[in-house]
Amino acid sequence: MTDGREPEELRAAYERTVVELGSVDPAMVVIEAGPAPPSTAVRFATKFPERSFLAGSSDPSPVILAAQKSEGGRAVFASGSVAQLVGPSYSALRESICRRRANVKLVALDGGLSPPSSAPFPPMLEDLGLLRGLPGMTVVVPADGPTTAAATRALASFSGPAYLRLAPGILPTVSDGTFQIGRAPTVREGSDLTIVTVGAMLRTALDVADELARVGVSVRVLDFASVKPFDVKALLRAARDTGAILTMEEHSVLTGVGALVASATAEEAPVPVRRVGVPDVLVEPSGPGDARDRLGLSKERCLEEAWVLLRARGKVQ
Repeated sequence: MTDGREPEELRAAYERTVVELGSVDPAMVVIEAGPAPPSTAVRFATKFPERSFLAGSSDPSPVILAAQKSEGGRAVFASGSVAQLVGPSYSALRESICRRRANVKLVALDGGLSPPSSAPFPPMLEDLGLLRGLPGMTVVVPADGPTTAAATRALASFSGPAYLRLAPGILPTVSDGTFQIGRAPTVREGSDLTIVTVGAMLRTALDVADELARVGVSVRVLDFASVKPFDVKALLRAARDTGAILTMEEHSVLTGVGALVASATAEEAPVPVRRVGVPDVLVEPSGPGDARDRLGLSKERCLEEAWVLLRARGKVQ
């Protein structure tokens, strides 16, 4: 489902927007971590060379540098690999960014299962659980270019730490670009089942909803791009309206959005929940297609889980 709109690389949407923001905020700084060839910093440096920096590849230098540059409340956007920003940097994130409520926006450029086999770091698929657990950290996972641009602007609009997780590669445009921190837009209305999804899996969720619609099943699709804060009201309303929830994400099934949905509904609106996500394994780099299939995130697997929920509720035989 692209609605005739052009697909776009999320990184490109972010880079374009951060240059736009730098024109408005004369103090804003952009940092990009090595060892990958710099892109955001170079584009930003074309207009603002004195406010553009390339961090070394030695972790946790990008986070430490970002914390230093944010002194006095200055806005800092620091981009790099999930492994660079979250892995060995976790203690620095907790103490130098969150404890100080530093105005640092961390931008992961290889979030999820789509890094190419030539990527310098293997996929890290525990990041949302780790970042969501940090006090004061806002966590956002957009699905396409328009939402990435809107989310980047939204994160720049407040002072405090944030994490923006972008999937690499060119992704279809599947939303109208609506984004508000703490809100989950309804991308598709439905009454028989709810799919809660984040990031690149939104396209798969809509494909599943389309296929089920052909046999008369009405599926609501919620885009939880705002992972933290989380739109509990939208979730509970969907649980009560549809009676079952399927979650889909390119993240560990143990600590991701699926786990958050299951715990929130268990407390306030108990309904059957099935979670599609990455199992309890460390993932090696590979192409996006076979990684999803191998780890159980294919459209076919998502459809199977949807049918399990629908049969359990007596919606189908």
